[in-house]
Amino acid sequence: MSMSRTRRERLVVIGGDAAGMSAASQARRLKGPGELEIVAFERGHFTSYSACGIPYWVGGDVTDRDRLIARTPEEHRARDIDVRLRTEVTELDLGRRRVRARDLDSGAESWTPYDKLVIATGARPIRPDLPGADAPGVHGVQTLDDGQALLDTLAGTRGRRAVVVGAGYIGVEMAEALINRGYEVTVVNRGSEPMSTLDPDMGRLVHEAMEGLGITMVNDAEVTKILTGDDGRVRAVATQECEFPADVVVLGIGVRPETGLARAAGLPLGIHGGLLTDRSMRVRGHEDVWAGGDCVEVLDLVSGQLRHVPLGTHANKHGQVIGTNAGGGYATFPGVVGTAVSKVCDLEIARTGLREKDAHRVGLRFEAVTVESTSRAGYYPNASPMTVKMLAEVRTGRLLGVQIVGREGAGKRVDIAAVALTAGMTVEQMTTLDLGYAPPFSPVWDPVLVAARKAAAKVRASIAP
Repeated sequence: MSMSRTRRERLVVIGGDAAGMSAASQARRLKGPGELEIVAFERGHFTSYSACGIPYWVGGDVTDRDRLIARTPEEHRARDIDVRLRTEVTELDLGRRRVRARDLDSGAESWTPYDKLVIATGARPIRPDLPGADAPGVHGVQTLDDGQALLDTLAGTRGRRAVVVGAGYIGVEMAEALINRGYEVTVVNRGSEPMSTLDPDMGRLVHEAMEGLGITMVNDAEVTKILTGDDGRVRAVATQECEFPADVVVLGIGVRPETGLARAAGLPLGIHGGLLTDRSMRVRGHEDVWAGGDCVEVLDLVSGQLRHVPLGTHANKHGQVIGTNAGGGYATFPGVVGTAVSKVCDLEIARTGLREKDAHRVGLRFEAVTVESTSRAGYYPNASPMTVKMLAEVRTGRLLGVQIVGREGAGKRVDIAAVALTAGMTVEQMTTLDLGYAPPFSPVWDPVLVAARKAAAKVRASIAP
């Protein structure tokens, strides 16, 4: 008497970085190779790396590229995850449950069937639709391959003039990295101040710190073209008013969800171009298709709206949720409050929740306060100044957002506010938080609590008879 062998389920993962490989690894923890076959396609040369660390690698703070890699393809394969590098998925056939992939070295194409599919295609740097934007010497920085290409350009470039287009997180971090490499750096920014994730009054503090590093800041400037020399390489960045000579250009304008495959397959996309999922990270309307990481939109728990928030923290959490569900368990991702932190030299920059314009856009009325404090007790050595801005909803006093700019100890203080936002706390409630205190760590009243006291007083005053 013969017994038929049960066919293994196949999980196909598109994208080999944070979300994709976290999903693959978590699914493997729940189901062994005898139950679940896992195939992961990655068009680059690396898996499971820290894209957030690329500016620090370019700047020389991280000396070895491999230190940014959390798990190599060989380590994934040792856990029976079939990682296929330099292989790009070019088509999704949802009806027949298969994907078409092309080997980027040989050009060979083949179809791979799936039972469950994970889309973790990430995001791509925005390249302006301008003459010269694709010229040699112009770089976007999103993947380890991008970082290596930029370092190769820096090593082969005689000139020492760099222009960074855009002054968001990537633009600011890359400007500092290039300064550390000995370049003369100009940042061309179309906003009134750098770091548009902050309100302009807080962005001004970043502006001053960048100029203190020797970076030339050009605000309220729109790039009109990237000029090239006789050899076809970049030679300058032009605005309507000026030309800025450049031997290398880094695009720090931001990123867009990489959802071309999903769009072509008719999967649902949001207003920001990201895939729409439910709380289990399933693509809406598709039972066995999940998506996570920089290619999806997520729920903002403060505003109640969908946002595109491309951060490695979220991508790894998405992957854990997806892998749990694809592996037969149950998990959800509730949303985000929009927490982010960065630095310029020793200036730490942090934000969570809503900016003033975010609150206005969703129709929230608010009170805003700004306080100056110090990182430690004022009498303790090396206490440094810190500016905290806080938004609270009128009448209710609900915390809406916090921005912090300061030196040592400023950035991670935003986590206090992130927890308070997640818990739906009011600024009045925050004033009684039992935070750790000792003179080397904070004043008696932590700067975040000073802001909460001031915000609470302003809310009370606004509703007084």
